[in-house]
Amino acid sequence: MPDRSFLDWPFFEQRHRDWADKLDAWCAKNLPVDHSDVDTACRDLVARLGEAGFLKPTALDTANPGPLDVRTLCLTRETLARHDGLADFAFAMQGLGTGAISLFGTPEQQQWLDRTRAGKAISAFALSEPRSGSDVANMDMTATRDGDDYVLSGEKTWISNGGIADLYTVFARTGEAPGAKGISAFLVPADTPGLEVAERLDVIAPHPLARLSFNDVRVPASAMIGKPGDGFKIAMSVLDVFRSTVGAAALGFARRALDETLDRAGNRELFGAPLFELQMVQGHIADMALDVDAAALLIYRAAWTKDMGAPRVTREAAMAKLFATDRAQQVIDKAVQIHGGDGVRRGHIVESLYREIRALRIYEGASDVQKVVIARQIK
Repeated sequence: MPDRSFLDWPFFEQRHRDWADKLDAWCAKNLPVDHSDVDTACRDLVARLGEAGFLKPTALDTANPGPLDVRTLCLTRETLARHDGLADFAFAMQGLGTGAISLFGTPEQQQWLDRTRAGKAISAFALSEPRSGSDVANMDMTATRDGDDYVLSGEKTWISNGGIADLYTVFARTGEAPGAKGISAFLVPADTPGLEVAERLDVIAPHPLARLSFNDVRVPASAMIGKPGDGFKIAMSVLDVFRSTVGAAALGFARRALDETLDRAGNRELFGAPLFELQMVQGHIADMALDVDAAALLIYRAAWTKDMGAPRVTREAAMAKLFATDRAQQVIDKAVQIHGGDGVRRGHIVESLYREIRALRIYEGASDVQKVVIARQIK
């Protein structure tokens, strides 16, 4: 039985506990899903999560506007990740893809949110480029003003939901100033002429990923999110909200790895006694439990701080993301080791966790970049 005692921590209100219980019950009945066709699986997951009401926290409620609840976002990602990594992915991209629209969009742009929250439209966040991943300010893609329109030209890559999304939040250089101050954000529907899927990207934990080509993609000036030159600020504001949720997904993976390890150690015999009786195994399990609890404290501190009205949680979110993802990798590695040969057998849960966790230490700010962010925040 997974440890649920953390829900009694003072970071949470009763509504968060009720939400976590309801979602966990839904997951137990509906997850995991078949991953053999990730496009179909993700479309189905978005539709089913939306129908069940679990996508509501991902975006602004236009009928009752208010700030995004980061604690609910984190609890949802942790719970989904513990049951099925692809379900976590489907949920997370709905939030990341519409984050800029929730925080900075016009009422017209925010009309998309009712559809994404209901699971009737899939969103994506198009920031990374072949030459600029961690160095966002170095992007090459341009958006040139032409009368009442902007014309977008260039490429985006490593775009989650690329190829299945209905709308993309796209960042491009509009040239108001050099570097980060000359970038703007745009809402681009997937069926806009000139927007093409140039390549589907296959990774160790299969998810819908693509490289996108923008071949003179023309969008109206009203497609700009926020003001000209505000794109970098918008992107960082979105990541400020969602970065701690990456740590929460890693925490979900780590909790599942610990649960599987406890089951293995209790039921597997070695030298005439349960595996758990070996002191070395006990030491590994103690380290795993310590890493899980420490990660949870950092994650929910960051989420609580943001929900309490802090304008930025750059330091807290970076710490949560860095620690949780790096330590989850170690927790899962120990789980693989304790499972022995089964731990590397394709299709085993700890083998899939081993593949799922690695990308989280790269996307939305690689671990080494998070260290730079933290150092700059405390100098």
